[in-house]
Amino acid sequence: MNAIVALCHFCELHGPRTLFCTEVLHAPLPQGAGSGDGPGRGEHAEEEEGGIQMSSRLRAHSPAEGASAESSSPGPKKSDMCEGCRSLAAGHPGYISHDKETSIKYVSHQHPNHPQLFSIVRQACVRSLSCEVCPGREGPIFFGDEQHGFVFSHTFFIKDSLARGFQRWYSIIAIMMDRIYLINSWPFLLGKIRGIIDELQGKALKVFEAEQFGCPQRAQRMNTAFTPFLHQRNGNAARSLTSLTNDDSLWACLHTSFAWLLKACGSRLTEKLLEGAPTEDTLVQMEQLADLEEESESWGSSEAGEEEKEGAEGREPTKCPVDSSLLSDCGNWQPQKLSVFKSLRHMRQVLGAPSFRTLAWHVLMGNQVIWKSRDADLVHSAFEVLRTMLPVGCVRVIPYSSQYEEAYRCNFLGLGPHVQIPPHVLASEFAVVVEVHTAARSSLQPAGCEDEPSLSKHEFVVTSGSAVAADRAGPTILSKVEAALTNQNLSVDVVDQCLVCLKEEWMNKVKVLFKFTKVDSRPKEDTQKLLSILGASEEDNVKLLKFWMTGLSKTYKSHLLSTVRSPMASEPRS
Repeated sequence: MNAIVALCHFCELHGPRTLFCTEVLHAPLPQGAGSGDGPGRGEHAEEEEGGIQMSSRLRAHSPAEGASAESSSPGPKKSDMCEGCRSLAAGHPGYISHDKETSIKYVSHQHPNHPQLFSIVRQACVRSLSCEVCPGREGPIFFGDEQHGFVFSHTFFIKDSLARGFQRWYSIIAIMMDRIYLINSWPFLLGKIRGIIDELQGKALKVFEAEQFGCPQRAQRMNTAFTPFLHQRNGNAARSLTSLTNDDSLWACLHTSFAWLLKACGSRLTEKLLEGAPTEDTLVQMEQLADLEEESESWGSSEAGEEEKEGAEGREPTKCPVDSSLLSDCGNWQPQKLSVFKSLRHMRQVLGAPSFRTLAWHVLMGNQVIWKSRDADLVHSAFEVLRTMLPVGCVRVIPYSSQYEEAYRCNFLGLGPHVQIPPHVLASEFAVVVEVHTAARSSLQPAGCEDEPSLSKHEFVVTSGSAVAADRAGPTILSKVEAALTNQNLSVDVVDQCLVCLKEEWMNKVKVLFKFTKVDSRPKEDTQKLLSILGASEEDNVKLLKFWMTGLSKTYKSHLLSTVRSPMASEPRS
């Protein structure tokens, strides 16, 4: 993540100051931050955590080097700093972390070396400890602009027995130019930074309690209440954070935490390249997910209300379990096991070409497909394979039921072997029944399935009130699907991609027909001309388009229906 994380402090003598900051470097290391060959080389401390190689690299500076570094540094002069304003000792070049995976370096020091970055961090520090604070002066807040960057700031107090009010004011800020990315990272940053703050406050509280136990400051201050305040605080303002926490390795630990924070925050959100608009299946799946979340929230709120009411009445609260059958109509059903039918090609081999063609025709036309079997897993697997032929919005599954369900509720219905199907359904041309019986002998095992012992136990009978004639052309997409399944040069994965392309092609035709008939309200003659242009003038193709029209997403329908047509579009055609 291209950001800077900094720890800031409000000094009672010098005002807001930047104590420690960590930045991301994609370029070569800045001067003074590299590894040295001086006496400090033996002080390297390296460890590896989360794919990042942590290195604390110290280098001894001569007086001349220290003077030149001080004069060229964009930070405040040494005379303007006290112990409370300083983190790293003079001559300390900072800490470096090497990310082996991305070749990114995380560099920590008291101030950024670049003057422009120093100005941005300095302004964010001042605002976080002066005007941009939340009520109570402790907590997270967001501010910034396009010119100076956007800032996530979390202010907090550290206990200090020698400070005014027995506490000092600090903040941890994260600065970056991408406002949307920073806002999306708010929950993550809040949790992790809150953890760092809790650790600092815990260490400082132990030191504070030990000092108060040895020499209580409150009673001492009460005895010197009339002493001028400026004389009281002389020497008390200059107290470093390492002294307050009694942790000599504090800055190394903060560097590790800040470096990990930058790496983890940059890795948790990734960009995906979307080529073109999302497909109808994607839109429908998003809408179904939103409906499920809304339904679960309504269940949760109703349960909470009932528990609160029952608790007020002194009764034991009871939870109302969510019936899984309530979610079976949404088309977002997830199977439990997919070990029977591997693919459409596999199912075609098991059922045989004529039976599979009959079954596939009914699936594509939107007729009710009923499977009767003792094995619920087999039915689940069959539906999971067959549903790949349809758009997501056209799929309504009741995977296994103890009674017959009407066609308006589902177009895929699984039943037990003893469930009675109404006679009018069995005789209807809008339904197909697949009965799974136990095979009488092993010779009934279908060809090509010798490695499927579970299928060798069954025989499949496909019946319908209106059998599809072998010489009937059927919808165009059915012929293309069969051609792909019979082509042995195409792998299963390639066939799956062919199905995706075919569905998207015909969904585009459905969109054109929907806009033409439902939105523009064109006459029937123009509709017939359009169907001819689309190559879908045959009866089966027209029925298929009308059925698939029910699978359009609500987003697409509402967008078209809410569009204000131009005057030219509303004029009658000759």
